[in-house]
Amino acid sequence: MTSKQPFETVVAEHGATVLRVCRALLGAGDVDDAWSETFLSAMKAYPDLPADANVEAWLVTIAHRKAIDVVRAAGRRAIPTEQVPDTAAAPDVDDGPDPGLVEAVTRLPAKQRHAVVYHYVAGLPHVEVAAILGGSTDAARRAAADGIATLRRTYPRTTARKGENR
Repeated sequence: MTSKQPFETVVAEHGATVLRVCRALLGAGDVDDAWSETFLSAMKAYPDLPADANVEAWLVTIAHRKAIDVVRAAGRRAIPTEQVPDTAAAPDVDDGPDPGLVEAVTRLPAKQRHAVVYHYVAGLPHVEVAAILGGSTDAARRAAADGIATLRRTYPRTTARKGENR
């Protein structure tokens, strides 16, 4: 029988993975809220988690659901402003991935985006990606492959367009 680690150790071990998943699903906004909500929910449920459970996959599943909650909540709340800014604010990403890549990933269809994030960012096997997304392993593998193929086709063009001087 395997004994469970203290929850603080779980946060230290898997916090970066959960942050990468939240950042990939949400872009630069609301990442901290989703990360915090993930670990608050996990902390409540951790005592009932079986000792032999895959903690990383469990946390990624919670992060997936919390990211969906954040997106839904953002769509429901109004953002009052006195003036509309002329330009969008630059994302506040210091050590994160290339903003162009994040933008390209967020333009993928939802199933492809989630499959790419869970497999390539979180490092989960396709079997666990399928369990999170609610489909077969082959469907998860296909969605991830299609997402990567789309990124290979569109991402270089996205960065080239931004770098052009017109």
